[in-house]
Amino acid sequence: MSGSSYVLEPDARPGPLAAGISVLRRHPLAALGSLIVLIAIWLGIREGWHELAQATLNGIVAGNYFALGAVGLTLIFGVLRLVNFAHGEFLTFGAYMLVAANALDLPLVISAVVGVIATAGLALSLEVALWRPVRRKGSGDLQLLLLALGLAYVIRYTIAFVAGPEDRATGADVTAGVTILGLRIGRTELIVTLVGLAAIALVALGLRYTSLGRQVRALSDSIELSETTGIDTDRIVLVTWAISGGLGGLAGIIYALPAGTVNPQLGFTLILSIFAAVVVGGIGNAYGALAGGILIGVAQEWSTLVIDPSMKVAVGFAVLILVLLVRPQGLFGRPRSVDR
Repeated sequence: MSGSSYVLEPDARPGPLAAGISVLRRHPLAALGSLIVLIAIWLGIREGWHELAQATLNGIVAGNYFALGAVGLTLIFGVLRLVNFAHGEFLTFGAYMLVAANALDLPLVISAVVGVIATAGLALSLEVALWRPVRRKGSGDLQLLLLALGLAYVIRYTIAFVAGPEDRATGADVTAGVTILGLRIGRTELIVTLVGLAAIALVALGLRYTSLGRQVRALSDSIELSETTGIDTDRIVLVTWAISGGLGGLAGIIYALPAGTVNPQLGFTLILSIFAAVVVGGIGNAYGALAGGILIGVAQEWSTLVIDPSMKVAVGFAVLILVLLVRPQGLFGRPRSVDR
């Protein structure tokens, strides 16, 4: 036998797990759709198709206000790279403005419009009086993050101080309901869900097809390049804040009306699920935030078929962790450098 030695070359082929993760990363939407279908089939067989359909309807209702809150939050992050932890308080503020307007005997629809406009005004005021001066002084990300956290507490406890800590009635009829194909939904809940879905569609179409939407998306890519093309960036930032605030106020109103009451903890209750929707969809991507909101809502409601409903928020974060493991930038996000 010769003295030659043989070196075993390592197997360059990936294992089954690595290959599977690679496929998921290349085709995340197809993989997600397949997983959703499999889970739906399993739940339908295990719990019954009617129960699954009812939970899906409830999930769409919940995903409605998650999506509205998430798109407002992600628009601000996309344009300014600001993680606005005070965004949850926009939901609370909008709901309380509805209550205040309703106390003046205004029709509920008009009260809701007042709530949306007032919240957009609050967002604009904060941009002019707070965020813009702080940015121009060169504050870093940590300072802005702490400022957003502090602002959230200031707004929350100011509302509690003015309106009181107890629940306030919205004035909506929460007893009447309708049955659609054997599925039960409250009449007020149905109306606000349709309004929310219409708002979601308008936002998506506006971002895609209008000049304003293209300018917002241009700022999301790069403020510096947008300025060189002649875009009035200060105006677009103001418009973005107004849209963000208005959507946040509408999300709070859509949540509060079917519940029949509102309290100062409303925004704090919802903000974690809204953040989960933002990250799942892709941070800074408005279309992803819309899809992420609906996905988180449906996942949470489906989970109530098999676990205690009090744990459904944890399910939303389980979805978040799963998505980040497979696609760290989110379902619709893309890796990119941060230039501001």
